[in-house]
Amino acid sequence: MDNEFLLTDRLQKIKQVINEYGEDNFYLSFSGGKDSTVMSALIDQAIPNRIPRVYADTGIDYNLIHDFVRECQKNDDRVVIIKPTVPIKKMLEKEGYPFKSKAHSSFVDRYQKIGKSLSVAQYLGERTDKEPWSSFKSCPKILKYQFSEDFNLKISDKCCIRLKEDPIKKWAIENNKKYGIVGIMASEQGRRSNAKCLAFRAGKLKNFQPLAPLTKEWEDWYIKKQNIKICSIYKEPYNFDRTGCKGCPFAINLQNELDILSKYFPNERKQCEAIWKPIYEEYRRLGYRLHN
Repeated sequence: MDNEFLLTDRLQKIKQVINEYGEDNFYLSFSGGKDSTVMSALIDQAIPNRIPRVYADTGIDYNLIHDFVRECQKNDDRVVIIKPTVPIKKMLEKEGYPFKSKAHSSFVDRYQKIGKSLSVAQYLGERTDKEPWSSFKSCPKILKYQFSEDFNLKISDKCCIRLKEDPIKKWAIENNKKYGIVGIMASEQGRRSNAKCLAFRAGKLKNFQPLAPLTKEWEDWYIKKQNIKICSIYKEPYNFDRTGCKGCPFAINLQNELDILSKYFPNERKQCEAIWKPIYEEYRRLGYRLHN
C-alpha cells in the first residue's frame, strides 16, 4: 500500500479518535525509542495538542535513550519523567526474572504458583484439545526442565509491568488521564502481533495504538520524510534494531546487543551482567542466546 496513503489514513484516524474522546483524556506512553518518537511526531502532525509524553525512568534504559529523553524534555514541556515504584533488583527477586519470552515466562510463573494447569499442560504439548493459549507455540524441549520442582529460579513476565506500566498507570490515574496512546505494531513478533488500533476492555477504550497496521519499513520512510530526530542508538556505529531495558533477556539478539555494549559502553555491559546474572548464567549453561 502507498506510504503517503497510509500516512493520510493514520493522521485522519489520530485526529478523529482524539477529537471523539477528548484531548485532555489522553497521554502518550513515551519510551524514547523509535516507535514512540514516531508516534509523538504523528500526533503533532495530525492535530495541535498538549498531550503529555510520559516516560518511566526505570534506571536500566540504555544511557543513550535516557539522555535522549532528557534532551526532549528540555525542548518540550509536555515530556513527563516519572520513577518506578520499586528497585529492579528487589522486584526481580520478589516477582521473578524474565526468561526467553513473555509468553514462556508467564507459563513458568503460572506453574510455579499453581502447578500444571490446563494451559501449562497444553504449552508443554501434553494436551491436544484447543484452548485460548493454543495460539502460542509449544515449549522448546530444552526448556521443559523449568516445569519441575527441581527448578528453583523464580521466573515471570512481570518486570515490564512493575517498572513501566504500573508507574505510568498510577500517574494517569493521579492526573485524570483515561486513555494511553501506545506506539506498537502488529507486524512485530510475540504478543504485539495481536495489536489493534483501538484496544477495548469491557467495552471501554483502554489504549489507542495508531501504529498497529504499519510496518518498520513504513516507519523508516516516515522518519526520513519528516526528518525526525531519533535516538543515536539506532544509528552508526551502534545500529540497534530495538531498545528497551538494557540487556533484557527477552531480546532475541541479546548476544549482539551485549557485544555492542562491550565495545562502546563497557560499564553498561557490567551493569547488565549484574542485573540479569541468574538468567545469563542459565542461558550460558544451556548455550541459549549467549555464548559461554
